[in-house]
Amino acid sequence: MDNKTQQIDPNRTVLSGAPMANDPMRTQAMGAFDPLKTTAMAAMPGGKALVAEVIAGRDASMANGPAREQFLVDFIAGGAPGGGLGARTPLNLCLVIDRSGSMEGPPLDYVKQACSYVVDLLSPNDILSIVTFEETVDVLMPPQRVTDKPRIKEGIQRLMAGNTTNLYDGLLLAMQQVSTITDPGRATRLVVLTDGDPTAGIKDFSALVAHAGDIKSRGITCTFLGFGPDYNEELLASMAKKAGGNYYYIPRPDLIPEVFRTELEKLMTVTARNLKLDVKLSRWVSMRGPQAASSGEIHIELADLERGSTLQQVIDLEFQNHPLGWYRVAAGRLTYDDTSTGKTETIDLDFVVEFTSDSAKYSLPQNPRVAQAAQIAQASRVVEKTIMGLKTGQLTAMGAIADLQKTQALLLSDGRIIEAQEVTMALRALQSGDTGGAEKTLMGTMVQLDQGKKQS
Repeated sequence: MDNKTQQIDPNRTVLSGAPMANDPMRTQAMGAFDPLKTTAMAAMPGGKALVAEVIAGRDASMANGPAREQFLVDFIAGGAPGGGLGARTPLNLCLVIDRSGSMEGPPLDYVKQACSYVVDLLSPNDILSIVTFEETVDVLMPPQRVTDKPRIKEGIQRLMAGNTTNLYDGLLLAMQQVSTITDPGRATRLVVLTDGDPTAGIKDFSALVAHAGDIKSRGITCTFLGFGPDYNEELLASMAKKAGGNYYYIPRPDLIPEVFRTELEKLMTVTARNLKLDVKLSRWVSMRGPQAASSGEIHIELADLERGSTLQQVIDLEFQNHPLGWYRVAAGRLTYDDTSTGKTETIDLDFVVEFTSDSAKYSLPQNPRVAQAAQIAQASRVVEKTIMGLKTGQLTAMGAIADLQKTQALLLSDGRIIEAQEVTMALRALQSGDTGGAEKTLMGTMVQLDQGKKQS
């Protein structure tokens, strides 16, 4: 059977020639496993976009009783950050522009300026489409190569503000535009800018978030840019997370062009897209995170990776009564689209641990890399609690500042400079009495931490 399509079964194949245990409910035993090896690097032929490394939190776990261990999976994109425009990824980009009545004046003027700036940065090898939404939705420009920049910018400058905000149908129409382009070597993205809550069409929170997830399931990621004081940051951040894209809070209209530039530079260096991690649990193993599951195969969708970036995923497993020996407790398979070759690639992963009665072995401290990654994953929940505490009034500004200062120190220690800068912005907003601005900024921090991605 083709290795790319066969089912993951951690209980089927015995590694290293070890025989299967007689008990059909036992996790697969491992024979002749090197007890000093704590990481497993997936074999990656030269030229592939990603390598993946599995790191066990501890070499050994307690046998003959309940136990719990964490594994860190590092997905590492090749190349230097940025990589230069000469080697950049061609785009299939749709700008999705809110032109409701509240955008009239400076907001829409800056959006036009930013979109024109985006056009200048694109090349004839890029494909661009533009959709606008208010009460009605319209295709300002169907998908086409960026060859006549003056004409495209003239069309953008003719945009006028309308009435209400129909975000749902705007996204639907934008998805239809980029879906007409089937080149797998392109980074496909919707970039949505809005300044308000949906007030027309489908307005339900859950339906909108599910809509973003449906778009992602079609291989299309969405980035959301929230502008001004009135948009629903919880909605946009939830949609961005579900859609596998980014989220930005733009406090002033004059910052719109810079944020567009940042997003475009990321898109131009996407090296792996449509990342999907399937984890098949062995018998007697359950998962506590990133999703709760007591058995079966867990499907995890991951964010696109830019050149020179790393994505970390902490897999938190719990075991029942295990006998002595080395066991594969889960098997994983990553699939992704390599934008440099246009091919779909796979990487197989093994999650292996020794079960022992030697307390000196299973009581050792957790691998520092795994411990740090677990702390970063937990920081997202801390930020979320801070946001909800501020919204509900259960947390004072001073209490939020104290919590955020701890999070800021953790992020700096892990080299997550961008997220730490966002926390700094939120701290300044709280100190100046701008609680709403702090909440909107922290939503972006939460989305990035949930993605687990950082630049090398």
